[in-house]
Amino acid sequence: MSRSEGKKKESSRVPLVLFRTGFRNTVYDVMRSRSGWAETDSDTDWDVNWADVGWIRDFYDHIHLDDHQRLNHFRNHYELTRKDLLLKNVKRMKKQLQRSDAIEEADKYSFLPDSFVLPSEYGLFLECFKRSPGAMWIMKPVGRAQGKGIFLFSKLSQISDWKKDHKWKADTPQAETYIVQRYIPRPYLVGGRKFDLRLYVLVTSFSPLVVWLYRSGFGRFSSARYSESSKNMNNLHMHLTNVAIQKTATDYDKAQGCKWSLRSMKMFMASKHGMPAVDALFADMQAMMIRSLLACQKVIIQDKHSFELYGYDVLFDQDLKPWLIEVNASPSLTADTDQDYHLKCGLLDDTFEVVDIEGRLSGREVQVGGYDLIWQNGPVRGDRPSSCSSFLGCYNDRVKNLKQLRRQQAAAGRL
Repeated sequence: MSRSEGKKKESSRVPLVLFRTGFRNTVYDVMRSRSGWAETDSDTDWDVNWADVGWIRDFYDHIHLDDHQRLNHFRNHYELTRKDLLLKNVKRMKKQLQRSDAIEEADKYSFLPDSFVLPSEYGLFLECFKRSPGAMWIMKPVGRAQGKGIFLFSKLSQISDWKKDHKWKADTPQAETYIVQRYIPRPYLVGGRKFDLRLYVLVTSFSPLVVWLYRSGFGRFSSARYSESSKNMNNLHMHLTNVAIQKTATDYDKAQGCKWSLRSMKMFMASKHGMPAVDALFADMQAMMIRSLLACQKVIIQDKHSFELYGYDVLFDQDLKPWLIEVNASPSLTADTDQDYHLKCGLLDDTFEVVDIEGRLSGREVQVGGYDLIWQNGPVRGDRPSSCSSFLGCYNDRVKNLKQLRRQQAAAGRL
């Protein structure tokens, strides 16, 4: 979809779907470009509402939704997307598996670096810190985004001023909550620069758990060449890949951005390491995302009206081990470049195809647009080549797939 197509006028026909959204980015462009969709400003009379998390917090528990209405967040999505709660849920899942003697499966939940919630777990953090002299650590406020409030340190004296500034005491509940994590050493570099991956997961149900994984994504690169020297510890343009941070670099190229497509990244890595090793890495990333959802499944409130598009931030090291950095309930859907706009419009259009407000799907589909069904109360393999363990980063044949679905829907009288 081009920018001009995204801004075309609605059809004069009676709309099939009424949508509501407060966003004015690719979300709005895609919603108003869909055939038979029309915008409404009604607070209650809509078929699908793409709301921000503030709206969910303020209104979700105070409105009655009809059976057909759909909303883009689960009530307590923060069990997955708040850094401290994700850590709590993953630790709990790991302990449950260990108590059940499922040691091998429990070990697979070690996809978060050593992490502690401050101030409540300061004593545990101190013990781990003393066992790892010289290690670098990273502090992140749990309730902020876009790299705000993040800093690195390697000595306790470097956080003494921070503790004073935040009126910090281990037993002071009003202190802002932070998560402290061991900084992942030896990150995989491309061109001497650090990067992480933004991957997209759509959950349409938590009970049973139904997960769709989008084939496309991108790598977000730092603008400064990476160094593990403590002298560069305060250079956030080197250590953080958040676009909001990188945009402030003096050499940031607005036309090119700081992103590289996931498919290009996968092909590049295959040329260096061979496809079997890269396929194993991408399969590990897919399994890691599923396990993070399983860790939160029992505490997230299931609601038939809800679906949610999550932005996963993943980093892997030089041993090709993936690490989960965080999960975003509101991944940025504002486009930086034309390529970014094309990706996000396709992502959103396919999201609405999966959510299926119009009731066109048969329920047997394992691919819809660029999405592949990877979990439906258990793993879903689908129709993939035996040499491919995951469609993540594979060619996104969304246009071909949607045309095929339309023909099937027309033949079945569902259009």
